[in-house]
Amino acid sequence: MEKQALVPNPLSRQRERAGVRADVKVQNARALRQSATTAEQLLWRHLRNRQLVGAKFRRQHPLGSYILDFVCLEHGLVIEVDGGQRADLQAQGYDQQRTVWLQQQGLRVLRFWNHEVV
Repeated sequence: MEKQALVPNPLSRQRERAGVRADVKVQNARALRQSATTAEQLLWRHLRNRQLVGAKFRRQHPLGSYILDFVCLEHGLVIEVDGGQRADLQAQGYDQQRTVWLQQQGLRVLRFWNHEVV
């Protein structure tokens, strides 16, 4: 009996690449948790362990092609804490596009500047 050459399945390659992208996104989220800004650290102290009306928040949570600062999936709430780098027009356009996508997913987005949190 002859051995048949295995033909790679393009769908498995696509899934494999998607898995690699997901792994990279999880690694990025972990890195962001480790390098949280002062404002993010302060806010996290009040959101963690269901301290805010018993809501379960996650921080630096990957969703779609984004990593969300804080999200409560149960209540469909996203909290973004932005620094001064988000003030330029290009960043604002990106944030607006991101907000629209999140709203299409049924989420409500609240944005605060770092100095507002501190």
